[in-house]
Amino acid sequence: MQWSNVLATRSSRMKASEIRELLKLLDQPDIISFAGGIPDPALFPTQAFQDAYTQTLTGPKATAALQYSVSEGYLPLRQWIAAEMAKIGIPCDADNILITSGSQQAIDYLGKMMVSPGDTILLGWPTYLGALGAFNAYEPTYDRLDPNSNRDADSFRTAAAAAGGRVKFAYLSVDFANPTGETLAREARERVLDLADQLDIAVVEDAAYQTLRYDGAAVPPILALEIARKGSIEEARTLYCGSFSKSLAPGLRVGWVCGAKEMISKLVLMKQAADLHSATINQIVTHQVASSQFDSHVATLRTVYKARRDHLLAALAREMPDQVSWTKPEGGMFVWLTLPVTMDGATLLAESLKTERVAFVPGRAFFADGTNGNTIRLSFSCADEAAIDEGMKRLGRLIRSQI
Repeated sequence: MQWSNVLATRSSRMKASEIRELLKLLDQPDIISFAGGIPDPALFPTQAFQDAYTQTLTGPKATAALQYSVSEGYLPLRQWIAAEMAKIGIPCDADNILITSGSQQAIDYLGKMMVSPGDTILLGWPTYLGALGAFNAYEPTYDRLDPNSNRDADSFRTAAAAAGGRVKFAYLSVDFANPTGETLAREARERVLDLADQLDIAVVEDAAYQTLRYDGAAVPPILALEIARKGSIEEARTLYCGSFSKSLAPGLRVGWVCGAKEMISKLVLMKQAADLHSATINQIVTHQVASSQFDSHVATLRTVYKARRDHLLAALAREMPDQVSWTKPEGGMFVWLTLPVTMDGATLLAESLKTERVAFVPGRAFFADGTNGNTIRLSFSCADEAAIDEGMKRLGRLIRSQI
């Protein structure tokens, strides 16, 4: 059969994730990898999860844990999340929260819910590769959102109309963003809200790394700033996507989206049609572990990851030539390198794997227009000090040889 004859036109926009492909390299023992933006498995609260699963499956919740459940998600978990949201300036209740299979599913649902072919999504340049992968299936166009520029709302409207649609939402990862590690200042977040009000669009706030701050003062989430302006989450246009993947464990695939009940109710209908609900038992044990040790576990992560970030920044300063620059993130898992304009990250990776056995992610894939090939992303979350020292020594040597 010629499967191409039955595929939807949007399937042509679905491409393999460079990061997913690079994760296969982790199985090669001689590779020093800074590629996968994943938590260190040695830090997972494994015993706590083992105990929670045992208690759940041997206690009164065993039947419920293995049964179908409501699409909105496990109520005690949603209540716990609502209490945590209040701590960061987002007062809400359980009905403002939908449990999803990781924040990735929330991002996909929001694209599916709001984007018609030809509509425009505003996003960072670069932006999270997984968001591009999710949005691409819904056949949007992209426009660059730079909150620090003076571009006005009319120019976005004009560009969107020329592309055959209208602007639907802005997507931002505002804290320690993947891939750059950068954080959006409060003033820039306020400008995003101003623009969203002028365009009458939604704001999708990807907060996957929000808990992993190592330095500096926390900046209120965009949703918190909007609630402070408008008085209630029900008046807000921002949808906050959170996740336990970076704070507890990614394999459970437990995330959430928080927003006005009107939008959450529509997303619940989408959840019902897609997968009925996220795994009940995973939600129950996530709630148990989060209730007992979320704060203490995140404190441990911050201590370990901060030390690795500091060690990587020191190694970069020591090993990289003057023509290379990099970000200095206050948290998260990533450092973003800008190479001389004559260099290409994908070409450098191919040579690095062949000669130096060091893996990283080329930067071009994070740009919606495929530009800026002279960039690469390094992740420090799974690299110990010895690996960082040796890896940066090799990578610096390779870059110098290419200049």
